[in-house]
Order: sequence, then structure tokens, then C-alpha cells
Amino acid sequence: MRTDVFDFELPPERIALRPAVPRDAARLLEVCPGGTPELRDLTVRDLPGLLRAGDAVVFNDTRVLRAELSGVRHRGEATASVSATLIKRLDASHWQAFARPAKRLQAGDRIQFGGTGEACLLDSLDATLTERGEGGEITLAFDLAGPDLDIAIAAHGKVPLPPYIAAKRAVEPGDERDYQTVYAQHDGAVAAPTAGLHVTDGLLAALTARGVPQHFVTLHVGAGTFLPMKADDTDGHKMHPEWGEVSAETASALNAARTAGGRIMAVGTTSLRLLESAAAASGAIQPFHGDTAIFITPGYRFRAVDLLMTNFHLPRSTLFMLVSAFAGLDTMQRAYAHAITTGYRFYSYGDASLLHPASSSP
Repeated sequence: MRTDVFDFELPPERIALRPAVPRDAARLLEVCPGGTPELRDLTVRDLPGLLRAGDAVVFNDTRVLRAELSGVRHRGEATASVSATLIKRLDASHWQAFARPAKRLQAGDRIQFGGTGEACLLDSLDATLTERGEGGEITLAFDLAGPDLDIAIAAHGKVPLPPYIAAKRAVEPGDERDYQTVYAQHDGAVAAPTAGLHVTDGLLAALTARGVPQHFVTLHVGAGTFLPMKADDTDGHKMHPEWGEVSAETASALNAARTAGGRIMAVGTTSLRLLESAAAASGAIQPFHGDTAIFITPGYRFRAVDLLMTNFHLPRSTLFMLVSAFAGLDTMQRAYAHAITTGYRFYSYGDASLLHPASSSP
């Protein structure tokens, strides 16, 4: 499909720079394709009442790393300031990263991200650039490894706010808390699973009281989620792989819920993409452990997910393509036009939507 069919006019002021307070006070647009009404204006606190006992909710429990590093490149006597966003751990000491400006870097360069290292080993965070990839990514071999490297990254890194926020304001102390879900467990993401940022402990308790169990999967969201769609046709776009895991216990519980007549609701496109990657042709969810680069566009047949809670996405983005595949392009164009007109806030710190599928449940 041509990517320009997923374009729309988004006023810059609709992109949220800070989250709603409290988290579950964010607005929620329920989208029911072909329904009467098709669109309902609610809040995230209304979510438990929109679900039925026996439905199951799936959250992505990845934890965002302090993955934004600034440093100095050394090449002989020449130096230059550079920054790097870690995107994927390869082993105990090697990471893939996106660097800026990439043109200043080449294989063999030494980059000093930390201090001098003279007072304390962990004050030093030095790496050698070993490889440049075709997609603009680089491979860094750090001098530290394992837990020591984790500690040094946490000490020297910053929260990797999305570029459309970082370009308008500096990182604030509250971002350490706000850009992390309340249920985050497993370190590895460089971007938050943002639909989950609306969830509070009180909302989780309300879901339990409603008879709606919660399940957790892990997808370490990569910086590729921020990359613009450059291809004119969706066939020309390549997704960056991200590592994910669905445990055997979670797969079994979700299959049992579906068999009993319950619906599976994914909180966030990351949860949905992982569940769809783990689903067999029959719709049964299998245990999963590994990379996924699934790219969902209109025409995709959803197998594992019946409902999707997600934020509002940017024009021509792979995420707007995904929600258009789920609820229908015409429906989502109307929903987004309504959201823009009525003041919904977009993207990572923005408001949410609850999408029903365009067709009958999978």
C-alpha cells in the first residue's frame, strides 16, 4: 500500500509534552467500527466497565533503560562530540545503537561516554565502534561487561524521551517516573510501551474486582519505533527486530480464557505485535522467545487479539498502519479527525483509545 494514504494533518500542539496527572485521568476514545455510536468519549478510569468478567488483559512488562548516552569520539588526535541511543544488547559487552551524527563515526573509533576512569572503574564507560550496519545502526564493544556495564549505563545514561518531545524540552526529573509503567519488571527497552503509562495500581485492582485477570509478556521496545517511514510503499519498509517473550504459563492462560469465551485485550501495540508473533494459524498462542519484526498493515488477519488499547499515533507511522489494520482505515481516519477536533493529546504522553476490531472477533 502507498504510505501517503496513512497521512493526516496533525497540529503540533496536539503532541503531548507531559502526561496526564493522575495517569488514569487521561481521555479514552472507544472506537466501535460500524457501531452506534461508533465513537465514545471516556476516560481511562472507565476501562474496567468496558470489559466483561472472563476477559483477559495483557501488559508488556519491559522496563526502560537509561539508554541515551553522550560522549566524545577519539580517532588519533581528533575528537568530536557524539551521542548514542542503545537499541539492543547483543551479549555481555556488546550493544547495537543509533548514533548522532553517524557521519562522524567509523569502525575502530573509541568513544568515551563516562569520566576519566582514574578514580573508579565504574566512572569509566568507554567503547570501541566495531561495525556500522546498513540501517544506520552501529555496534559498540564496551570495555565493561555484564552487571558492571549495566551499572555504568544507569549512571551515565538518560531517559530516552521520544525525539518529538526531546526537541521541545529537556528531560525533567519526573520523566524517570512518568516514562515507566507501574508494572515494569525486565530491563531492556529504550522506549516505553506507552499505552501502559495510563495504568495505575488502582486501575489494576479495579480490573481484578471486575473479574478480569491480568497477564504479562515482555517485548523490549527498540528505538526503531521512533524512525520515520521513508518508503513510498509499505512493501519497501523494514522493521527493526525486537526481542520478546511469552511464557508457556501465560500462553496457556490466554488460550484458556479464549476457549471459555473471554476476549483478549492487548494494552499497547507492543503487546499486540508480540501476541500475534506467538500465535499459530489457528489463533492458539504458543510460547515465544526471540526476535520479532512483524509489520502489520491493512489486510492482516488478526489471530490472537480481540481488543486493543493504544495511544494516538503520528501520521504515516507504522503504528497508525497497525491500528488501521485492526479497526479499519476509514474508521481510524474518522476517529483521528474526531480526536484532533476535540482536543485529544497524541503519542507517548498523550491520551488513549480502545479499539474494537473491524470484523467479528478472531
